[in-house]
Amino acid sequence: MSLNSERTTVRREPHRGVYDRETIHAILDAGFVCHMGFVHDGHPFVIPTSYWRIDNDLYVHGSSASRMLRNLAAGLEVCVTVTHIDGLVLARSAFNHSVNYRSVVVLGKGTPLETDEEKIAALRAFTERLAPGRWNEIRYPNAQELKATSVLKVPLTEASAKVRQGPPEDDADDYALSCWAGVVPFETVVGPAERDPKLREEISAPRYVEQYSGPRR
Repeated sequence: MSLNSERTTVRREPHRGVYDRETIHAILDAGFVCHMGFVHDGHPFVIPTSYWRIDNDLYVHGSSASRMLRNLAAGLEVCVTVTHIDGLVLARSAFNHSVNYRSVVVLGKGTPLETDEEKIAALRAFTERLAPGRWNEIRYPNAQELKATSVLKVPLTEASAKVRQGPPEDDADDYALSCWAGVVPFETVVGPAERDPKLREEISAPRYVEQYSGPRR
């Protein structure tokens, strides 16, 4: 099923546009930081924040006093972007240098979650996506913390992906140049867990920490 619309159709390098739900979901699920763009009082703002996906909705959370969340909850249009850099593409000409990437653009309006039950369910999903098994070991949010937290849901009904993969695309005459060309791959590396200095000595790291490799997809 395509999530594309006239507004999300890729214009520049249209052959790199991807519109099926499965690809868009996979790119979103590969990360947890997005940038949210909106216009307030005639000024543009782009705010980085963490996100997660449940079915066909994107979620973000933050302080109830957050200007971004308060304005988006009031009905402002938002543009959400997610980008993964997969490699540096070194071409034979300066003009054809590029990067390999996967990106998603989502357009829409956010809806705030109103009840504590909705907030808890969404926050549980976020916690479990970051570290499966974590929710059952931690203290749940209390009434005061829930009141101080806003959770916003953005439907994934108008979205597109753009993807570049593969080697450089040089001009025909440039292939004769004596210049190295190719791709330098990029990877995200998860380091070993670091104990909180205030952690009691007898508490050992759970398996999901010792074996952590990134957010659950």
